[in-house]
Amino acid sequence: MESPLDEQALLAFLDTLGIAHTTYQHEPVFTVEEAQAARAHMPGGNSHGHSKNLFVRDKKKNFALVVAEESAPIDLKALAGKIDMGRLSFASAERMARYLGVKPGSVTPFALLHAMKFPADDQPAIRVILDERLMAFDLIYFHPLHNSATTAIHPEDLVKFLRACGANPGVSTL
Repeated sequence: MESPLDEQALLAFLDTLGIAHTTYQHEPVFTVEEAQAARAHMPGGNSHGHSKNLFVRDKKKNFALVVAEESAPIDLKALAGKIDMGRLSFASAERMARYLGVKPGSVTPFALLHAMKFPADDQPAIRVILDERLMAFDLIYFHPLHNSATTAIHPEDLVKFLRACGANPGVSTL
């Protein structure tokens, strides 16, 4: 099931938290390369922090949302050890929709709002791991629950948002 939340609900929630944000519309993007091409009209272009977001799980059904700087090489085997989880694989599209309310290509830390407002009956705890390289930028960009727009916020505001959603994000070198 896709989230009943939409971009406007997300932006309204950011407003209630006092989080400044700017959203840019663009064609739907499914890869980092497509996102790079789509952001030519955004201030800062490639000098701001752009992300790739992975929803992963281990065999014990532990889940993590990994929020990485877009060029960070991600080795799932090495990542498992860094975040103290078992062997990692990508969560299925079904689980992504059920727990985060988004489709593949639209994974975003903003989806934790769905997990908070519409938890599944079997909702697992979702660990959130933030890449320290991404968090070093002045502005960072994420999809606002769909992949045809990008929303900019400050890193400290991402942490504020995640905590408001009940997550306790960890920062790590990925």
